[in-house]
Amino acid sequence: MMLCWSFKMNLFWFFLLLFLYLGVFSFGSSNNVSSRPAVVNIGAIFTFDSTIGKVAKLAIEEAVKDVNSNFSVLHGTKLFVKMRNSNCSGFDGMVQALQFMETDIVAIIGPQSSVVAHIISHVANELQVPLLSFAATDPTLSSLQFPFFVRTTRSDLYQMSAVAQIVDHYGWKEVIAIFIDDDYGRNGMSALDDKLAERRCRISYKLGIPPGPGATRGDIMDLLVNVAQLESRVIVLHVNPDSGLMILSVAHYLQMMGDGFVWIATDWLSSLLDSALPLPSETMDTLQGVLVLRQHTPDSDRKRTFFSKWNKLTGGSLGLHSYGLYAYDSVWLVAHALDAFFNQGGIISFSNDSRIKSVEKGGSLHLEAMSIFDDGPLLLKNVLQSTFLGLTGPIKFDSERSLVLPAYDIINVLGTGFRRIGYWCNYSGLSTVPPEMLYSKPPNRSSANQQLYSVIWPGETLSKPRGWVFPNNGKQLRIGVPIRVSYLEFVSQVRGTDNMFKGFCIDVFIAAVNLLPYAVPYRFIPFGDGQKNPSYNELVYSVATGVFDAAVGDIAIVTNRTKIVDFSQPYAASGLVVVAPFKRLNSSAWAFLRPFTARLASQLCSLPIERTL
Repeated sequence: MMLCWSFKMNLFWFFLLLFLYLGVFSFGSSNNVSSRPAVVNIGAIFTFDSTIGKVAKLAIEEAVKDVNSNFSVLHGTKLFVKMRNSNCSGFDGMVQALQFMETDIVAIIGPQSSVVAHIISHVANELQVPLLSFAATDPTLSSLQFPFFVRTTRSDLYQMSAVAQIVDHYGWKEVIAIFIDDDYGRNGMSALDDKLAERRCRISYKLGIPPGPGATRGDIMDLLVNVAQLESRVIVLHVNPDSGLMILSVAHYLQMMGDGFVWIATDWLSSLLDSALPLPSETMDTLQGVLVLRQHTPDSDRKRTFFSKWNKLTGGSLGLHSYGLYAYDSVWLVAHALDAFFNQGGIISFSNDSRIKSVEKGGSLHLEAMSIFDDGPLLLKNVLQSTFLGLTGPIKFDSERSLVLPAYDIINVLGTGFRRIGYWCNYSGLSTVPPEMLYSKPPNRSSANQQLYSVIWPGETLSKPRGWVFPNNGKQLRIGVPIRVSYLEFVSQVRGTDNMFKGFCIDVFIAAVNLLPYAVPYRFIPFGDGQKNPSYNELVYSVATGVFDAAVGDIAIVTNRTKIVDFSQPYAASGLVVVAPFKRLNSSAWAFLRPFTARLASQLCSLPIERTL
């Protein structure tokens, strides 16, 4: 009996200690373990078979594996990613996003397309699900309109700043812009227009290409024939890989990839080169001399290790571009944000939206299946406050919700590959030194500090292209020139010609035109009958009334003329002069006495004269 009682007491104390132990353990770690679910579902929307999507799919899968194998990130909670294909379609992307909203998805990696991002950001706002886009670069995807849209790559605002500075660095003033006519292309060109204007440059001609398979090779050829007749020879190409390669192929056929042309491609081309090299030789032939931008990601041991792992996974059949790196880091960003979310007591719960129920009443769309992520704002806050070192460098958002330290590589396509000729960063502009080496120094944006290595331009030349030619269809300026009959050294008509002139004024005009960084087509038009000097007042009046666009000659700048036309700076002046009447007088040895009166003159003559030997 005593033995049985002793056994019961020991059993009692055992269960009591076990209860106290479990209670203390669960109390001390309730925020980290008990409130954390076993699995958290996230979504991913992008185009699986695109240049960006092929790499992003594998990068996201590897990131999920790495997060789940690292206990220190989510402390036992596993990420599970559901991927959906948007097929580069705004409608498909919207459908896939709505299907996600019927499940317990807490965040979406993507979308890839700026067009899709504009559409589904409205859904994300209403249902409070953060979108982390690794490839939507449209600058107008702002946090004010779309607070739940988070760009985990670089905005095209920075890329267009880099393009504008390259244009200015080489002294060009006008560019032709060829772009995809959708949100991505149009808003990118709007940003480029603004950035060029800041440097007193401009887009002289914009050429939109229909998105998707709408543009045929024949359509592209017709468009580029018109471009070839324009003045500017600097062409900025902001398109997608399929249309971009077609445009460059047609340009090569039309001999627009030769000497005198400049082609600047945005990062669509660098993504293709990084993921698909080596390209076929016939494709590489159409890319020779092109300048390309690529999002800069600093070198690191972790990045090199991942590249080695990537090559083993793909067997070298698929390269890794910067968008793939940003897709990888986006998964880690969600993981870090979720860890902070759970530490702050966040709970994954969803509730129905009464507004959707009222809209759905009597319908058959089943919108009531969509629900609001209750703690979505808290997760969004932790996404924006996360800070860690990723494959792409420091992951941190500034006050405008953009990733800090934007920078681009500038590469030059040549031979079977490409070489880097420098960098651009928002901190100090163009340089041949990696941006991360400049951040510890004061910013230096002086023109002398803006440097790039030499470029092999189209046509295999090292000489910088002038950037413009005289256009075949440009309007010629009508320059009025007086036909003088005197002082022919200033301006005179070449004998036997109708519109050829020579003289000092003509030489000054031609020299000034040759100094301009752009073409000015003109033709001389004679003014006067050649029998007498024409009226210069009438010549000036002809400029004021639009008969002539300008006039060249020895035209005096007087008050009444300055009221109706603008004059150039004077290039010939007589200086300060005094005009007085002139009367010829007989001269003699006593001429010096004429200014004096007769009495004073007689006194002067009576003075003794001192001779000096």
